[in-house]
Amino acid sequence: MAKPVYKRILLKLSGESFLGDMSTGIDFARTLAVAREIKEVHDLGVDVAIMIGGGNLFRGARGIKEGIDQGLADQMGMLATVINGIALQAALDRAGADSRHVSSIEIKSVAEPFIRRRVIRHMEKGRIIIFSAGIGSPYFTTDTAAAQRALEIKADIIFKATKVDGVYSSDPVTDKAAKRFQSIRYIDVLKKNLKVMDATAISLCRDNSMPILVFALGKGGNIKRAVLGETIGTRVY
Repeated sequence: MAKPVYKRILLKLSGESFLGDMSTGIDFARTLAVAREIKEVHDLGVDVAIMIGGGNLFRGARGIKEGIDQGLADQMGMLATVINGIALQAALDRAGADSRHVSSIEIKSVAEPFIRRRVIRHMEKGRIIIFSAGIGSPYFTTDTAAAQRALEIKADIIFKATKVDGVYSSDPVTDKAAKRFQSIRYIDVLKKNLKVMDATAISLCRDNSMPILVFALGKGGNIKRAVLGETIGTRVY
């Protein structure tokens, strides 16, 4: 039986992971499917932490276009991630997994505050961690928050599960000649301005040698394939 090649992962999930066939909001059936996949990976003996996005409910960038101050728009986006965190924890409960929801914005009635040593202790006790509200400050994306939290919990790798099956030389939706990379260096991501993660997140990972694996979440099973070391997506190193 194949064994995991990673002991501890930080899984970056966009809010779109919870949409299902909906255009906005939370499809709980889809959220439950994601939760069951996460539990399956955790049952292999892998420590799992998840950084949640909020784009299915509200994007700070959209608020800025509507004339909202960026600081306020980003705060609205962070609160959207808290809602997704609550939904994912409910789904993990349904799937039979033990989890803790940790928010960088203090909301004691729904989530624990981020305390690094406590989070690591939770993981040592076999609990799945859900991170929401980014790092609690505007002007920082959840990509950057994922990189920072991955370093703080000493994760082996960041898994970025997206709609696209890796990193391409250009947008594969509009450019049929776009090339998918099997692996690519941090510096080349920055030089080519590829939309993997924002430049701050990539720089943070580069400076601390934190690898990133970008792959499509798909209909199920890809997180497990990535954990088992199968060839999937694009590795940024």
